[in-house]
Amino acid sequence: MMESEVLAVGIAEAARRIGVCPRTITNLIRAKELVSRKIGRRRVVPVSALLSFLRHDHVVEPVRAQA
Repeated sequence: MMESEVLAVGIAEAARRIGVCPRTITNLIRAKELVSRKIGRRRVVPVSALLSFLRHDHVVEPVRAQA
């Protein structure tokens, strides 16, 4: 690991990196779908958690036709 490698980012940077709004990141954290840590008053998301979240296959229920 390089010394200058960023290990964790704030909510806004996490959102920017995956192309969503900061509220989406906050909602994912609340739903326990994305790992984060609180350091002082700041909440950070490990970059590894972002990568893991993006690699995770989300199962979507098929849409059923109404009879």
